[in-house]
Amino acid sequence: MDPVGELRAFFRAALVTPVERDHTEPEAAFRRRRLVAGATLVLGAAGLGLALRIEPGNALFYAATLGVAAVWTVGAFASGRLYTGQAHTRSGGTGHPVLQAFLLGIALLVVFLAGAAVVARVPVLREPVEGLLDHARYGSLWIVAIITAINGVAEELFFRGGLYSAVGRRQPVPITTAVYALVTIPTGVPLLVLAAVMLGTLVGLQRRVTGGVLGPIITHLTWSLGMLFLLPPALNLWS
Repeated sequence: MDPVGELRAFFRAALVTPVERDHTEPEAAFRRRRLVAGATLVLGAAGLGLALRIEPGNALFYAATLGVAAVWTVGAFASGRLYTGQAHTRSGGTGHPVLQAFLLGIALLVVFLAGAAVVARVPVLREPVEGLLDHARYGSLWIVAIITAINGVAEELFFRGGLYSAVGRRQPVPITTAVYALVTIPTGVPLLVLAAVMLGTLVGLQRRVTGGVLGPIITHLTWSLGMLFLLPPALNLWS
């Protein structure tokens, strides 16, 4: 077995070579999708900015973040049809991108946990991250985990579902990634913006290959829940 060759084949299948499909839709449906996606983006971005300004431990934070998730989800489904997507398999066929997406999420998680060594030693980076993690420290960790999962699913339904389709075929990966990152800027957490760029690029490429949201959802959940539980001890380890 050639490990390097296997890795190349994996990343090519997961992030480079699109699975054949035809998701063409009528012009009227495409215009409607763009209008709905635009309105959803404005409402969701405003809601997210407000939610992350709520003091840690305040129960209103849970309601606000669930409200944002509801906006993303309703907007995604209201914009038009969404697809789960198909991935390449080792046998040359196609299948659901479950294991593939999970492994990509683990890979991204490892990169960020390694980066915690830098964040832990730079106050301007660490302090905003600690403030974000305070929502888990001062509230119920498991409730925060459930909300994190719900928001992860909702974000992928919209950003790699409704919005991605609304962008069209001209550079949807960089455009949706840029929008995703811009939405996080008002939170005031530099690491969150960087995460949006890296995660957005990764799941955007998955969306381009698979044609659906299942892979991006699994990758997002693997990464975000891993960060929730493992980032605090990683920061303490490197302090």
